[in-house]
Amino acid sequence: MARQAPAEKVLVVIPTYNERENLEPIVRRLFDALPTANVLVVDDGSPDGTGEVADRLAAEDDRVHVLHRTAKAGLGAAYVAGFEWALARDHTAIMEMDADGSHAPEDLPRLVGMLGERGTGADVVLGSRYVTGGRTVNWPWYREFLSRGANLYSKLALGVPINDITSGYRVYRREVLETLQLHNVASQGYCFQVDLALRAVEAGFKVAEVPITFVERELGTSKMDADIVKEALLRVTTWGIRRRTTQATRTARQLLP
Repeated sequence: MARQAPAEKVLVVIPTYNERENLEPIVRRLFDALPTANVLVVDDGSPDGTGEVADRLAAEDDRVHVLHRTAKAGLGAAYVAGFEWALARDHTAIMEMDADGSHAPEDLPRLVGMLGERGTGADVVLGSRYVTGGRTVNWPWYREFLSRGANLYSKLALGVPINDITSGYRVYRREVLETLQLHNVASQGYCFQVDLALRAVEAGFKVAEVPITFVERELGTSKMDADIVKEALLRVTTWGIRRRTTQATRTARQLLP
């Protein structure tokens, strides 16, 4: 059985942009599920007042922290800023979670519980829609088709045994983020998630998947657009070619007398 990471060292990073209606309910549910966790809201200058809601929550509860950024610089940059904030402190498990309610906070203990010491448990745990027991709810068919297609393409192109590599609901052991070169991560959206999972695999860390139910947001609007999809397709293709070329070169060298 995997050793659970110390609950008091868990930090949940929640990036926000115009999530005023969603933020407080999701934070309340999060603390009901994992009371000893801490939360870092990374707000990209939301014009709807999300940052003010986050500040109020932080004033009411010392488990809540807020990192204000002055412009909407993208999901990847927000997470990197949150990870760097976490690594400057003593958190041993750092989580990603959306603010829109699509990721059920009630799943947090299961994800954290899969972590373990290096060699005895997972180093990265993904909340997966596409393993046995995982599913999506209230998604239009074209969104699920796009998501499933992107994950299948990434799996085949990169040659990694991960079914939901684009999942934004995940937890990293501290050592993983300390090892990955976060300063040169430029990917955004789905591609950011693929990028970090691939880096973790290539660094020799163990990635595990836990089934979750992903529920389409009820309030607000999705941040995904065509540019995010195009970026993901281009970058994953480039990474796949690089990875396959490296593997082929290594094999060829091993075969040489």
